Amino acid sequence: MVQPWIFTSPASRGVGLQLARRLLQTTKLPVVATARTDLKGTKERILDGLDVDSARLEVLELDVTDEATISEAAAHCKSRFKDSYLRLAFCIPGILHPEKSPSQINHAHALSTFQINTLGPLLLMKHFTSFLPKKATEVLPIENLPSSGLFAFMSARVGSISDNNAGGWYSYRSSKAAVNQIAKSFDIYLRNTAGEKAMAVSLHPGTVKTGLSERFWESTPEDKLFSPEFAAEKLCEVVTNVGVDGRGKSWDWEGKEIPP
Repeated sequence: MVQPWIFTSPASRGVGLQLARRLLQTTKLPVVATARTDLKGTKERILDGLDVDSARLEVLELDVTDEATISEAAAHCKSRFKDSYLRLAFCIPGILHPEKSPSQINHAHALSTFQINTLGPLLLMKHFTSFLPKKATEVLPIENLPSSGLFAFMSARVGSISDNNAGGWYSYRSSKAAVNQIAKSFDIYLRNTAGEKAMAVSLHPGTVKTGLSERFWESTPEDKLFSPEFAAEKLCEVVTNVGVDGRGKSWDWEGKEIPP
């Protein structure tokens, strides 16, 4: 039987690191994680304290702002998993430069926001699409994983246009709204190439205690500020339970749909 594999990018810290740790603990599949630098240190942090076979984890160099590194990582996966398929992918690069008014928009910061939050997932999709199941692929049930191949993009509630009642955060909101559109369009593509064997969704993890949200920790109610471990647990539950009826949509950490 062909053994599928899991992909998490990036995974050097925060939610990505905790997703890699959780998937190593709750599945028996190989996990490919990525980091821009310090691959050895990233692998050590992911494996720290875990009672798992370390050979299941591989950390590859990948920078979502450098397409050559994405292409090289994909080529490595093609060689390693030539007779297998990608069962679950978390594509979760993110950066935040909040602007309260139009006058605060900074060209370099806005460009970086779109490069990382939007073009990053777009390029990961470009280079890793071919690994997902096709219509002819036999996708067997695996405990603690979705019933089909699934490609998950990291979005945010503020990426919802209809839910935008506060304004501000122009570049970040726009970059995440674009992620939702990417997920929807990609899911339509997968319907045609894979039927119900593969699907795409976007996810909102809530406010997580990472470097991205650090300036908002004090203003966030304690019961709404989540640890990366909790966020990873909830996101894994969401992708496992959403089912094919939830394909192409955006889901929050509670498994509730976020309107576009």
